[in-house]
Amino acid sequence: MKEYILITGASSGIGYEMADQLAEKAYNLILVARTESKLQQMQSDLTKKYGVLVHYFAADLSNVNAAKDLYKKVKDENLLVSHLVNNAGVGNYGEFTETSLEEELSMIQLNISSLVVLTKLFSQDMVSRKSGRIMNVGSVLSFLPFPYFAVYSATKAFVLAFSETLAAELEGTGVIVNSLYPGTTDTGFTTPDMQSTNLHKTKPMHPEMVAEQGIKHLLEGNGKKVVGFQNWFNSKLPNFVPDSIMMKIKKGLASHK
Repeated sequence: MKEYILITGASSGIGYEMADQLAEKAYNLILVARTESKLQQMQSDLTKKYGVLVHYFAADLSNVNAAKDLYKKVKDENLLVSHLVNNAGVGNYGEFTETSLEEELSMIQLNISSLVVLTKLFSQDMVSRKSGRIMNVGSVLSFLPFPYFAVYSATKAFVLAFSETLAAELEGTGVIVNSLYPGTTDTGFTTPDMQSTNLHKTKPMHPEMVAEQGIKHLLEGNGKKVVGFQNWFNSKLPNFVPDSIMMKIKKGLASHK
């Protein structure tokens, strides 16, 4: 039975680059994103360019039942998922008392709930086969919760805690759970408000580079991988800098002042 790597958030940014690079390495793919036309184009391009098998499912994983429905469709098509990449995510920026509650509940559904559903369902299959890999994509903000990114930071902190604890639970089953933590990446993810903060004055990473490291970690790695030395260094700062000072630094970086 042919094996597939399933990637959520596959139509742009890091997910798109991962799909292209994995297809080049001759891996069959299941692509998931909201926009069917983009997925159709990717299927056509990757099949012609690399000769791999590419399936796609258009799904908005910010909807409550979308992740369960996606799993059912994959099973109905009798597709074997050997690797799962939970890459889909969204963020917002602003003072918590002024940001949209609806947007934040949708963010929690996408960044946390759908990730948990897909991990639960596909990991159960993987454990029964005694083989499989799952990679959850977090953020450097998983380690450094930032003011004005309150809910987004919290969702990514969840990814860190969830991935590490699940990896420990699944030791010895043949199923590997690891996680990837990029910093600011040139993906169109950031809004003009975010781009005008001090936090985004450093040059963002290119998604091709993030995807390259992500693929290596997906296929061979264990534990957590922070992409880029500066991001790795920053993720360690809370171990050495008092919380009160660290939060003041982060608030200054995240503000427009």
